[in-house]
Amino acid sequence: MSDWDAGLEDDEAGAVMRTVARQLKLWREAAGMTQAEFGSAIGYGEELVSSVERGRRIPRPEYLDAADQVLGAEGKIAAMKGDVAEARYPKKVRDLKKLEAEAVELCAYNNSVIHGLLQTEEYARAIFNARRPAFAEEEVEQQVTARLARQEILGPVTGRRVFSFVQCESTLRRPIGGKMVMRQQLERVLEVAQLRNVDLQVLPLDREENSGTDGSFRLLKLNDGTTIAFSEAPLSSRVMTSPKETTVLDIRYGVIRAQALSPRESLAFIEKVLGETQT
Repeated sequence: MSDWDAGLEDDEAGAVMRTVARQLKLWREAAGMTQAEFGSAIGYGEELVSSVERGRRIPRPEYLDAADQVLGAEGKIAAMKGDVAEARYPKKVRDLKKLEAEAVELCAYNNSVIHGLLQTEEYARAIFNARRPAFAEEEVEQQVTARLARQEILGPVTGRRVFSFVQCESTLRRPIGGKMVMRQQLERVLEVAQLRNVDLQVLPLDREENSGTDGSFRLLKLNDGTTIAFSEAPLSSRVMTSPKETTVLDIRYGVIRAQALSPRESLAFIEKVLGETQT
């Protein structure tokens, strides 16, 4: 969060921030402090405290930490930092993050860029900086932060969740952000590819058959047997829940995996491309 403005784009985020603002006000009043006294105690002005409590400004993490300490909340106020951070992400990112957290299997084919769950911060920032019309600086930072937050599901605590990625060779060779950024990105892909619950494959450009030329897509398979598909396109991503449509993409993904190199061959291929960036 690079600013304090509560330019929240949907009712769900607004409801979260109103709840946070209400809790901050109740804690302050219970402590018998005026807004001016409270602001002085935590190092902020009375006007800012008032704006936060009215839901016009978003409290930064350091604001919540200071409030927790001054009001003796013993971590109850600081615990809201996660909710505040989530509310600042775009709604479509929050929705996708929730679905990814519920999925038992995630499958993704990408033919334009490295998949978001595999991206380094520098690579992600280069992608968002390249968008036209251009994002404002604060929008770029918001998008990068949101994308990195989604990567939490790749941690060791999610060992029962299965990931399958197929990357077109073009995504490994397109020097987004420059040679150094791309080198670090390839190293990151190799690191993730060696996790026990991740299968990563490369679809080489010299394949005569490529069933992924229609574009990137992903499949999220939920615990109840439901499959949700995302077909990506400029300006929007189409969400599909109908079995008639998700089955088509599920079959297509299986064919693409068969056309790609095996996970072991793919690791060697990526190492080869990485070596080429160092010459």
